[in-house]
Amino acid sequence: MKILVCVKQVPDAESRVTIDSANRWVLEHDLIAFRMNRYDEYALEEAVQIRESIGDVSVDTISVGPTRVGSTLKKSIEKGANNAIHIVSEKNDYYPPIVIANLIADYARRRAYDLIFTGVMAEDDMQCQVGPLIAARLGLPCAASVMKETLNIAGGTVDVECELEGGITESSRLPIPCLLAIQSGINRPRYPSLSNVMRAKEQELILVQADPGILSQPAEEVVSVSYPEQSSKGTVIEGTPDEKADKLLAILHEKSLL
Repeated sequence: MKILVCVKQVPDAESRVTIDSANRWVLEHDLIAFRMNRYDEYALEEAVQIRESIGDVSVDTISVGPTRVGSTLKKSIEKGANNAIHIVSEKNDYYPPIVIANLIADYARRRAYDLIFTGVMAEDDMQCQVGPLIAARLGLPCAASVMKETLNIAGGTVDVECELEGGITESSRLPIPCLLAIQSGINRPRYPSLSNVMRAKEQELILVQADPGILSQPAEEVVSVSYPEQSSKGTVIEGTPDEKADKLLAILHEKSLL
């Protein structure tokens, strides 16, 4: 069995983000730290657990982006992936989900993967689109927000439980091959083992140049990027307790809250 896990490199939430002068995207600088999208860590862990449970399974990871993405792919090897594929595009810009999906689907189409896993979403844009779009491009059945999966190798199917709104769970049976978008909480991602850390240092990434035709295809365009508006500041009421109470009461009346 062959499993492909799609991983994305995202800016760490604690990093300082600077928007470029054209307000079109985020500048890269030394203060931005990048790491693996946490939702993808659950997808990778699920693939590794399948390999541990049934044996003859190869787990590949794949990511799209500039040279720095290689560090995240190395981390995926540390966490148990057998191989890591880097679709290289040095452009530091917004990549629409349809472009990412087409690049990954173009690579996967000729490799006969039995399962393709993605995280349910990316932490930076939260669009939840790449997984289903890959499935559409490859003509594969797809399940999103998967909270549990059970393989039936003999029957060539996988049973999944998916999280819906309002705490409702949907159970489905999909034929293999298929794509599953994994929800957080399905497992507990492991820490890298020392042996895998040493292996990741020595193992070369599989480098694939992004197809210029796919990169240039018509897709959505970023009109502008902006910082969140500052919320209104609070009012500090000063004075004696009685004076503060009177001032607060006046404010509440003024706002028609009393």
